[in-house]
Amino acid sequence: MTGRAARAGLYAGAFLGPFGGGVTVAMLPELGSAFGVSAGTASVSVTAYLLPFAAVMLVSGTLGERWGRRRTVVLAYAAYVLASLLCVLAWAWPVFLVGRALQGVANGFTTPLLLAAIASATAPDRLGRALGWFGSLQALGQTSAPLLGGLAAEVDWRWAFGGVAVVAALLAVAGIPSGAPSAGRASPRPSLRSAWRLSVLRAGLVAAVGWGCLAGLNFLVALRLEEEFALGSSARGLVLTGLGVVGLLTARLVGGGVDRIGPRRAVLLGAGRGALVVVAMGLAPVVWAVAAAWAVGGAATQLVLVGVNALVLGSSEGNPGGSMSVVQAVRFGGGALTPLALTPVYAADPVAAFLVPALVLAVAVPVALPRQAPSATSSARE
Repeated sequence: MTGRAARAGLYAGAFLGPFGGGVTVAMLPELGSAFGVSAGTASVSVTAYLLPFAAVMLVSGTLGERWGRRRTVVLAYAAYVLASLLCVLAWAWPVFLVGRALQGVANGFTTPLLLAAIASATAPDRLGRALGWFGSLQALGQTSAPLLGGLAAEVDWRWAFGGVAVVAALLAVAGIPSGAPSAGRASPRPSLRSAWRLSVLRAGLVAAVGWGCLAGLNFLVALRLEEEFALGSSARGLVLTGLGVVGLLTARLVGGGVDRIGPRRAVLLGAGRGALVVVAMGLAPVVWAVAAAWAVGGAATQLVLVGVNALVLGSSEGNPGGSMSVVQAVRFGGGALTPLALTPVYAADPVAAFLVPALVLAVAVPVALPRQAPSATSSARE
C-alpha cells in the first residue's frame, strides 16, 4: 500500500473504534429477538465491548511500542476481523458476547498506537490539526454508530458486523506509515512505569471528565428529548449525530487553535465553553436550542480531547504509545461511569443532572490539568 493510503488508514482507524463500540445501541431489540434475550439484557453487548477495550489499554500502548507499532496495529486489525466474523456467525448469546469482548481487546491495541504514529509522522507545529482530525473522526464514529447500526438492523443486524469486518481487513492491508518510528524512546523496550506517570494519569483524568461530561451526556440528552419534547427514536438519533458532525466540520479550526494557543489553554477554553453548553442542554426550552447546544458541544469536546492528546504527545521523551494508552484507558473507563453517576440524579432532578457535570467541567479540569507536557524527565521527580 502507498504511504498516502497508510496515512489515510490512521484516520479511518479513529472512526472504526468508537463505531464498533456503539453499533449495537440501536439494534438491541433485534439482538434480543435473535438470541432469545430481553432488550435490556442485549444492552450488555455495549459493556462487553467497552470494558475490555478500556482495561487492555492500561498496557497495550507499551506492549505495542515493544513489539513494533506497525506489526501490532496490523495484527490487531486482523484480530478485529476475526472477532467481527464471530459476531456474524454467533449461534448463542454468550458466543456473541465473546466476539464483542474480542473486538474491544483488538481495538485497545490500535487507538493509542495510531495516535502515537500520527505524532511521529507530523511536524510539531501541525500536531494539533492532525489530532483534531483524528478526534473528530472518533466523535463521528461514536455518534453515527446508532444511526448506521439501526439502518443495518432494518435488513439484518449481522450486516453491520460484516461491514466492520471488511473495513478492518482493508485497514490491516493499509497498515500505518512505515516512516512513523517510535520517536523519543529512552530504550528499545519501554517499561510500563514510563507510561504510568502522575502527569499522564492527571491528563487521563481531564480526558475522562471532558468525555464523560460532554459527549458522554448523550443518554441524558436523549432522555430529555423523549420525556420533555416527545421526540421519536429516529428524531433523537438525528439530533445526537450533531455532536459528531460539528466535531468533524470544526476539526481544522480546533486543531489550528490548539497549535496556535497551546494545548493547555485549549483544554481550559474547551472546558469553560463546555460547561456553558451543558447548562444550555439542561435549560433550553425548545428542541432546536437543545440540538444546537449539543452540536456546539462537539467543538468544546474536541478542544478538551485534542488539547490533552497534544499535551501528552508533545513530549519528545518517554513512551508515547504507552502514555496515550493510559490516557485513553482512563478516559473511557471514567466516561463509562457517567450513566451510573448521573442517571439517579436525573431521576431526582433532571436539571441538576446537567448542572452537576457542568460544575465538574468548570472545577475539576483546571485543577487536574498538568501544567506542562508529561515527560519522562519530569516523571523521575514525581
